[in-house]
Parts: sequence; C-alpha cells; structure tokens
Amino acid sequence: AKVACYLPCNTRLIVMTSISKGANVAVAAPAVRAELTWAAGAGSPTVDATALLVTGAGKVGGDDDMVFYNQPDHPSGAVRHLGKQATHDSLLVDLGRVPAAVDRVVLAASADGGAFGQVADLRLRLLDAASGAPLADFAMSPTTETALIGGELYRRAGGWRFRAVGQGYASGLAGLATDFGISVTEDEPAPPAPGPRL
Repeated sequence: AKVACYLPCNTRLIVMTSISKGANVAVAAPAVRAELTWAAGAGSPTVDATALLVTGAGKVGGDDDMVFYNQPDHPSGAVRHLGKQATHDSLLVDLGRVPAAVDRVVLAASADGGAFGQVADLRLRLLDAASGAPLADFAMSPTTETALIGGELYRRAGGWRFRAVGQGYASGLAGLATDFGISVTEDEPAPPAPGPRL
C-alpha cells in the first residue's frame, strides 16, 4: 500500500503539549531542559531564569539551592544554568541527581528594567534533555509583576511531574527568593568621598 505524505516524508512532527495554569503532566525523561522563552521587542526588560531546590518544608536547604546566572551550578550537579540567548534562557535539570531532601524544583523568572507586561509571548517550555522532544508548553501573561514562578518539577509516587504555576511577585526576584528562605543582601551604598582638608 502507498503512504501519502502531505509533508516531506522525512519531516518529523513535533507535538507540543500546551498546558494551562494549574495543570500538570507526568515527566518520564531522566533529565529535562526548562526553557524560558519570549519574543524580542524594543524596550523590553531583561528576562532571566532561576531554579530553586525546595524541601518538603517549602524552603531551600541553603543559599546554594538557588541556581541562576550568578550561581550557575548546584553542588549536587542536579541543576545547571545553560546560559541565555536573545530570546530564551535555559536550565538543565537532571532528575536522577536531585538530592533526596529536595521535594521540588521551582522554575522561576525575573524581569530587570521593567515588568513582565512589557514582555511579549512569555512561555515556559519543558523538553527531554536527551532527545529534545517537547514535554510541556505553558504560555504566561503576567502584567505588573517583576518575578514569577513559571512552574515546578515535583516528586509524586516515586516519579516526577511538572505543574504550571504562573504565580507573580511584585517584589522582584529578591521577594521571591526570600519567600523560599534565601538570604538576600542589598549592596551597601558607597561611602561618601572625603571632603577637602582645611
């Protein structure tokens, strides 16, 4: 029998699982890539991805449990910041290496120089790290917030699931991090220059 190809026969169809806020999907892949993506636009704020490794008590175990551009590797090797491109920022999560004390990996984002309402087509995409196969696609539409929890990977019945969260913070990344027990220190103002000697 002949097989009709309406696309080039070597085309690989990729079906992205679009999910809405509050929905969750099973994650069978041993490692995933979480991609925060957006559309380029003049005057848009800088967007960055962050991961927090959170215990069952709802807090991190220590400041090392926050992975972002200034602290790109978790000591366990479970989470790594892959670096930012013009329209996306990525994190790699090796689920098999997540410490036993960690109940969930929170996938967050922050906007510097404006609010998320100025960022077009903001999405959190989850992909199989080995094959690149898409696992979930969550479109977000925050407005005045400058930080948000996009989603979370969490343990369930011996496996992992991903939940779309979409919770915004007007207090920025510092406010979000503080909620999870991260110590945030403000930069000390520079001392005034000494005046002329008399």
